[in-house]
Amino acid sequence: MSDLGETLRDSAVINLAAAVTMVVDDSGFALDLTAQALLGFGIRTRYACRSAAEAIEILQDNPVDLLVVDCEMPDMDGYELVRWLRRSGLDPNTFVPVIMTAPHLRRSRVTEARDCGASFVITKPFSATTLLERIVWVARDSRPFLEVGDYFGPDRRFREMKPPGEERRASVIRKAQFEAARNETGARETQA
Repeated sequence: MSDLGETLRDSAVINLAAAVTMVVDDSGFALDLTAQALLGFGIRTRYACRSAAEAIEILQDNPVDLLVVDCEMPDMDGYELVRWLRRSGLDPNTFVPVIMTAPHLRRSRVTEARDCGASFVITKPFSATTLLERIVWVARDSRPFLEVGDYFGPDRRFREMKPPGEERRASVIRKAQFEAARNETGARETQA
């Protein structure tokens, strides 16, 4: 029964047209690109903010359903904004799915995004398809929120539902090379 329920849930259509969405990016160009990508699949950006301070003002008085925030902004960066949001006690905004964006992601920055309470992080430039995959994933994300030490946010461990793009490109290439080598060895043994 649970397999059937999970299959139905995974195949269910998600209507995001009514989602109250906020995009936060200090770059007007990136802000517009993200808003246009969202609009391409029916999500209107209700709040477009050029700073974390502007976002905080809005978040204090208005519930949102999705937050897309740039990691690197002057004054207060995206990591600080998400930490503030998770600790704000503003229900329901404390629990809003957060997708962080960044032009370059070192492993330490991915860890920082995870540890500040973000739901997911993607690199710029991203395709509209990638953004949509991540939005659908966070919409279906059922991880509970945890408070451990100074961390408050979604459970950082992935138990059942693996995030999209989990396999790194290098891993995919190594796996393909291994399979090719194994097939070549098998072909040589068959010929002998």
